[in-house]
Amino acid sequence: MLWLIRFSGFCSAAMLLILLSPSLQSFHPAEAIRSNHLDRFSFRQASTFRNAHQCISSNRTGVCDPSLVHVAITLDLQYLRGSIAAVHSILQHSQCPGNIFFHFLLTQTNLESLVRSTFPELKFKVYYFHPEIVKNLISTSVRQALEQPLNYARNYLPDLLESCVQRVIYLDSDLVVVDDIDKLWSTSLGGSTIGAPEYCHANFTKYFTAAFWSDRRFSAAFAGRRPCYFNTGVMVIDLVKWRRVGYTRRIERWMEIQKVRRIYELGSLPPFLLVFAGHVAPIEHRWNQHGLGGDNVRGSCRDLHAGPVSLLHWSGSGKPWLRLDSKRPCPLDALWAPYDLYGHTQ
Repeated sequence: MLWLIRFSGFCSAAMLLILLSPSLQSFHPAEAIRSNHLDRFSFRQASTFRNAHQCISSNRTGVCDPSLVHVAITLDLQYLRGSIAAVHSILQHSQCPGNIFFHFLLTQTNLESLVRSTFPELKFKVYYFHPEIVKNLISTSVRQALEQPLNYARNYLPDLLESCVQRVIYLDSDLVVVDDIDKLWSTSLGGSTIGAPEYCHANFTKYFTAAFWSDRRFSAAFAGRRPCYFNTGVMVIDLVKWRRVGYTRRIERWMEIQKVRRIYELGSLPPFLLVFAGHVAPIEHRWNQHGLGGDNVRGSCRDLHAGPVSLLHWSGSGKPWLRLDSKRPCPLDALWAPYDLYGHTQ
């Protein structure tokens, strides 16, 4: 019995130590488990990129420097390889890479050191996005990947980023930029809150259900405007106007309706269309050659759209890193490969 009493006392002391030690609770339990998965990842350090002599810079430091170009990208284990490649491509094609500030949105807090070791001189900040913010707003989608909370983090960029950041470029993780991103940054939005390449030839009605179009209370949302499809993976956003009008709440309201009436099927895209379609500043199509992911189930490969190319976007089911690793790449995946810094540790 004496050994049992001593063992019981040891267990109680150990439990008390765990409860009181803040260092052992620095991560959410789920995050702590997922952090072990990072052991599978290693990325080669990128080459150093320097500003050209004509780049304008100020003496100010930090995120509020007015000379900065602000870019927001999500970081997630599933798409981490794509995010790193996207950053690498932006730096490689920019005349002023030292003027780019990256805002990384994530749902786990242990990726900062990985980014720093890959890009030692990168200007960036990480923002933890609490999944609980949207957990009760997300509806089931045609693809489970579209239900991930991080897909909805862009809805909250104006709240997450510092108030001094007045404009941001939001980019998906499955793309590479093959032009100077300052050209996209300099795009005029006119009086619009967001700018994106529009595709007005697309069948806009298919993004919403019959229940939406048959109910005048919902379909009237597009009254007085000519809505066109746009891909939310590439957007220039006026954060000042967004904050002033309160567009985040408008998006949330449509998500609340979706939970009750099922008015769309495609995750985070339709609420953006409901709020902004018909009021988007058009940007040249060269800045979103999208759809290159095709359909990974059938192994279909897509061609580029006609015209010049500044950004290649593997939206769709197939991702270039997965197809390259499986030795079944599409021809255009070779355009993504030069920006890949991934190395697998055994």
